[in-house]
Parts: sequence; C-alpha cells; structure tokens
Amino acid sequence: MQILNRKKVIASVIERDGLFLLAQREKKDSLYGKWEFPGGKLEGSETDQECLARELNEEFGIDATIGQHLCDVAFEHKDTPYVMRAYHVPHFDGELELREHSQVHWVSLCNLSSYPVPEPDKPIIVYLQDKFQQKL
Repeated sequence: MQILNRKKVIASVIERDGLFLLAQREKKDSLYGKWEFPGGKLEGSETDQECLARELNEEFGIDATIGQHLCDVAFEHKDTPYVMRAYHVPHFDGELELREHSQVHWVSLCNLSSYPVPEPDKPIIVYLQDKFQQKL
C-alpha cells in the first residue's frame, strides 16, 4: 500500500484490562452515531505519536502513553486519499472527559465487531482479532 501522497489520520487502540475503548461520534459529526477508535489528523510537522497524544488530550483530557504502531488502513473520504495509522495506547493518566464524543464503551475483543464503526476502523478490528485470537 502506498501511503505517500495520502493525508494521515492517527487512531488510538486504547486498551485497559483486556478491553478496548470505542467512542461514539456526536451529533455535529457527519458520522453521527458511529463508534470509532479515537484520534485525528496530523497538524504541521508533528509526528504520529505527537498527533495522537494531542488529539487524546483535546478529546478526552488525558495524557496517553503512545505505544507501538499496529497497522495502516488506506481509504478515501470525499475523493481525498487517506491512510489511518493505528497505535496501541497501553496506558493513560487522567479521567476520561467527553469533549467531542457522546459516550465511550470499554469493549471486549470478541464484541468489537458488533459495533457500527466507520469503514476505515473495520480493518483495525480484524487486525486486533487476528493478533489476539488466542485470547478469545
């Protein structure tokens, strides 16, 4: 997959006690009601890790530890090519505040597929289920 010439979006796979955080988009969003792995677009010259730490602080008021890169997902939105890069977030400090989402759920690996997520998030779920198959 070619990621050059694609805008980058960074997603978090926040894990706690074997559960994964999904956040539901608010009404003001075009994907209202969908559940997602939170994150956002790179700004300026920031790294993927800097972007994700900033986005999680802005969206939830937390200070996140950004772990290893998990996978990339290429997609198009409104005729613009993107690549979403997913990173593991094994720890964060602070209490989750809902600043840009209507709610969050901590979801088991086997239940991730039951949530309506945007198309680019689906390959992340498949990746996680394949990677952690032995835990199911």
